[in-house]
Amino acid sequence: QVQLVESGGGLVQAGGSLRLSCAASGLTFSSYAMGWFRQAPGKEREFVAAMSVNGTMTYYTDSVKGRFTISRDTDKNTVYLQMNSLKPEDTAVYYCAAKWDLRIITSRNDYDYWGQGTQVTVSS
Repeated sequence: QVQLVESGGGLVQAGGSLRLSCAASGLTFSSYAMGWFRQAPGKEREFVAAMSVNGTMTYYTDSVKGRFTISRDTDKNTVYLQMNSLKPEDTAVYYCAAKWDLRIITSRNDYDYWGQGTQVTVSS
């Protein structure tokens, strides 16, 4: 079956960096659009970043533009989220998601598969 496993979360001070990884199995990774979402306590899960199947197109929510970078390694079936200049408001559980689609997908309702999430905590 399809599995998405996130890793790389942790506690970091404001201004610091983290790189999240999401290892995919049970699917043809090169045929799936990938995305990252996050959910803070008491809030809805929100879109963070997405990448097309071939990696040529990316899209970010405004609050992370210039600080976060999504990338994918087809050989490793892994998608990454490099997070720099972290702020306390970035604190959340981060989830990766996959959808069999050629487009960039930004709506959480459109994704087929989800990981279990990894906690990111940014202290001030």
